[in-house]
Amino acid sequence: MLTHLHISNFAIVRALEIEWHAGMTTITGETGAGKSISLDALALCLGERADGTVVRPGTDKADFVATFDISNLPAAQQWLQSQDLAMGNECIVRRVVGSEGRSRGYINGVQVPAQQLKLLGQLLLSIHGQHAHQLLLKSDHQRQLLDAFADHPALLASVKQHWKNWQQLKQEYQELQKSQQQREAQRQLLEYQVAELDQFSPQADEFSALENEHQRLSHSAQLIESSQQCVQLLSDSDDGNVLNLLRLAAHQISDACAIDAKLASVDQMLQEALVQVDEASRELRRYGERVDIDPERLSEIDQRLGQWLTLSRKHQVPNDQLALHHQHLSSQLLQLAGDDERLNELDLAIAQAARQYSETAASLTEQRQQAALELSTKIAASMADLSMHNARFQIEVQTLALDKANALGLDHIEFIVSTNPGQPLQPMHKVASGGELSRISLAVQVILADKTTTPTLIFDEVDVGISGPVAAGVGRLLRQLGSATQVICVTHLPQVASQGHQQMYVEKYTDGIHTETRMRNLSDDERVQEIARLLAGENVSASAIANARELLCTP
Repeated sequence: MLTHLHISNFAIVRALEIEWHAGMTTITGETGAGKSISLDALALCLGERADGTVVRPGTDKADFVATFDISNLPAAQQWLQSQDLAMGNECIVRRVVGSEGRSRGYINGVQVPAQQLKLLGQLLLSIHGQHAHQLLLKSDHQRQLLDAFADHPALLASVKQHWKNWQQLKQEYQELQKSQQQREAQRQLLEYQVAELDQFSPQADEFSALENEHQRLSHSAQLIESSQQCVQLLSDSDDGNVLNLLRLAAHQISDACAIDAKLASVDQMLQEALVQVDEASRELRRYGERVDIDPERLSEIDQRLGQWLTLSRKHQVPNDQLALHHQHLSSQLLQLAGDDERLNELDLAIAQAARQYSETAASLTEQRQQAALELSTKIAASMADLSMHNARFQIEVQTLALDKANALGLDHIEFIVSTNPGQPLQPMHKVASGGELSRISLAVQVILADKTTTPTLIFDEVDVGISGPVAAGVGRLLRQLGSATQVICVTHLPQVASQGHQQMYVEKYTDGIHTETRMRNLSDDERVQEIARLLAGENVSASAIANARELLCTP
């Protein structure tokens, strides 16, 4: 609930402090005095777009501070906590607008962007302007009103989610279909390439192994000859070999070691050398016996290496990457086959998604139809209270074909009305006058406001174009609403102003140089005078005062 509003240097307001109360507060004043100035200030305070023109001439900035009691507003409390802006059961919103056009916003002393002010403002109050009834002619707005009355956000969200899922699956299917011809050409190429590589069957690390084997086979005669010559030098030559010379040296050192122990390490090294040379000689002999001169195998390797090099060049990959490239192409071919399977899967998934959407949308339609009956009855009753006794009102919920479905369901919502006996029900834009439309709009707003969690409802001259008994009905509706929530109403009608639990008066002063708007609470006696002025104009008569007292005594 709004409890306090501070305004300084805004348009023709120099400084204004307003205390607000629960129930219905009416705001009246002379034409041109600025009755809506406090509401405009609230809108700016809660994030409405602002520029330097709102700043009072001769000053450098306009300042707006609104204080709210949020003790009974869990949605606002939760939002403030989620933004780390909570401050108990009170919320203070401030907006400063400089004459150069820049503005700064604050929530509980913390600077925030204007968008944050707007988000919070939606949880604190709702402003209904005098042209709000024009929205009532739009089909989308009619649907929104019906859904707000039905109060089924979870079902709306479910329909939207099923719609989104259905459309995503359809889009994926269409994209796969569009690329099907291209995929077919790619598949044919891949099938040829993979078949060719399947036949060749390159293996990982095979190329380096073939190169090593080719190197060995092409030099096998040289390897045999070299190994045999080394065996001769190491152990087999009768003219002297390494082993015999090592044995002689080892024998002499062994004798010398018996004389001087310092030669023991040399003796050990020679003994180890004898073992190593003997083992090397044996290994070379075995190696020479195993080396084959195999021209057939060499030819096979030459042929495979030639094919390998040809395929590597053909596929433009390094020689040692051919086997990996083969695996990659095989995976691509499998993926293309998977795309065809995906098309079949998508067929089934799309059908299932359409069924889920249709079932959820049907539930939404059923709830809308039930809500339409109840809301139609309520609006018709309110229209009668607003002196439209012969009018009929109905909300038509027409179910559309599946090909016209959207994220909001399968329904076309139409508010239809008949304002005169014998006249058929028709869409409102065809039969309702401006005044009738305004009354219907107000009835809808009051009915829906009773279901909203917004604690403060502001009506800015929504009673334009009505008078007499109709005005009295409007006043009663607003007062009834004020018993459940805070209502602030700018009006020029005495029948509406008198229904307020309290009344404020806006007046304009000028000294010939400067102009200033002020706003104050009216006492009981002052309310009588103001209601009488609204009834009779500037020349207030005794009968006007009596009539004013009567209006104030019969809420």
